[in-house]
Amino acid sequence: MQDFHTFLAPAKINLFLHITGRRADGYHTLQSVFQLLDFYDTIQLKSNHTGEIRRLNSIKNVPESDDLCVRAAQALQLASHCQLGAEIIIEKRIPMGGGLGGGSSDAATVLMALNQLWQLHLSRAKLMQIGLTLGADVPVFIFGQTAWAEGVGEVLSTVELPKNEQDTYYVVLTPQIHVSTAQVFAHPRLTRDTKPLRITDFSSSANSSLFRNDLEKIVCEDFPAVATTLDWLKPYGEARMSGSGASVFVAVNSKQIADELLASKPANTTGFIAKGLKKHPHFDLIESVKN
Repeated sequence: MQDFHTFLAPAKINLFLHITGRRADGYHTLQSVFQLLDFYDTIQLKSNHTGEIRRLNSIKNVPESDDLCVRAAQALQLASHCQLGAEIIIEKRIPMGGGLGGGSSDAATVLMALNQLWQLHLSRAKLMQIGLTLGADVPVFIFGQTAWAEGVGEVLSTVELPKNEQDTYYVVLTPQIHVSTAQVFAHPRLTRDTKPLRITDFSSSANSSLFRNDLEKIVCEDFPAVATTLDWLKPYGEARMSGSGASVFVAVNSKQIADELLASKPANTTGFIAKGLKKHPHFDLIESVKN
């Protein structure tokens, strides 16, 4: 479309997710590794001089006022005192509510893109700070690299994947159910005392048995479709759930195997194949900002 600029918003998976505690304010402390994937939503943006933020297309079950992309643009306006506005078109491909970070990624891409289009020159750290006000997963997309996460997910460090995971294909399947993140984290049977591990533990493939998704057992008990899909993937590798579900994934070392798995996936699931990204496709939009 004329005068619109096109940007990509990648999906993510959690290669593991450990719940290490619960703070007095109710937030959970965790450890995780976020891996960005080359599977994208598409965001089209056009700057305007009216100051108005508008989403031009409808998205099922997401009113414009609740859309994280709209809220991200408004938060950026407020933080930067910018008088410009934006028109937004969002093309969704990442399954919604699947633990793949689509909404958070869309919001992060809006922050990164409008920082450039509005010529704000805000630093990565500042954009991550704004992103955290929108959701715990937004900063990792602005961080833009494979990330070891601690705290409530906002303390991020770059991490090297074990060698056997650096050139894999991820087969991601999503059962047609909705899992509430808030309900999973509030679940009375959720244990919150996993012993913290170190980045060096993760970077060695010999330690793979130490890592899991602490939410997986709870979700599988309450949502049999997730358990069934995981069980279907397990013969092909170390299948895991991403985030709080419902999406699950397995890493395989052959495109042919990945294609065969996707072609024969269980009924009532959607799916895609992706490779990991070392960097967000728009990482360099804010790379030159020093302050």
